[in-house]
Amino acid sequence: MQTKILLSVFLFCTATFSFAQKANKNSEVPQKPEKAWKCTGVVGLNASAVGLWNWAEGGSPSANGVIFANVNLLYKKNKIAWESNFNSDFGLLYTDNSTFAWRNSNDKIIFNTKLGYAIAKTWYITAMGSFRSQYAKGYEYITKNGIDSRNYISKWLSPSFTNLSLGIDWKPNAIFSIYLAPIAGQIISATDSIHRLRYGVSPNKTNKSSFGLSFKGGINYDRVKNLKLMTSVSLFTPYTPAFGKFNVDWDFAISYQFLKVLNVTLSTTLKYYDDILIADKTGALAPRTQFKTMFGVGIGYSF
Repeated sequence: MQTKILLSVFLFCTATFSFAQKANKNSEVPQKPEKAWKCTGVVGLNASAVGLWNWAEGGSPSANGVIFANVNLLYKKNKIAWESNFNSDFGLLYTDNSTFAWRNSNDKIIFNTKLGYAIAKTWYITAMGSFRSQYAKGYEYITKNGIDSRNYISKWLSPSFTNLSLGIDWKPNAIFSIYLAPIAGQIISATDSIHRLRYGVSPNKTNKSSFGLSFKGGINYDRVKNLKLMTSVSLFTPYTPAFGKFNVDWDFAISYQFLKVLNVTLSTTLKYYDDILIADKTGALAPRTQFKTMFGVGIGYSF
């Protein structure tokens, strides 16, 4: 399974490299000097509702709302390049005639920042930090023999993932970047003891730290009016005891704004962590690929 994920990542890097080369060629056309600070992104609210009255085919009335933000802030002047990204969403789902009517449909906080110093035209010595967690308590919902139940599986800082690294960043243009760090550390935290084994943390500790190799590639494309495309892939593997077993985080988001205030958005998240154990239908625990997608039409603003 991990081989398939890494193959997908390789294809992503190959495609984005080709994309960057074309974008770099296009950027050779004389343009107005860019400002030192540049802020781009999309924020908005997606909502949906289903109402049923005397509906013969069954079903339950429901409503779902998701507030989201994906914002990039870039500073580039002389030999200094500083780039930060905040990617977050939170959603609630209400389903009538359910034991647990209110549920979290989306919940994530991702913050990345990297500061680089140019050593050549498009190469930077760079320090990077990132943080991932969530806002509220998370549950796994189970229906067995017609009885609904739920398992408490996560909350704020349980788990959280913090990465710090030092490496080389290649920025051929304002759209694309690749970062490789041979000096990288990852901290997995679980403040609630009930979650520690699930996320690979010892029961008597609040966190687990690893030292290894990190890679990150990303695209932030906004050259087409009203269209935003943002994607990034992050890999981390510890030097010991299992070098070559990669933790994978891959986020993708595309949005199109029309009629000034309406947005169509599609976002996906793929994760694979060797330390995180997920149960299958039989209850067997093992590392597994996690995937989530969100599509919505709602009120939004792109900038």
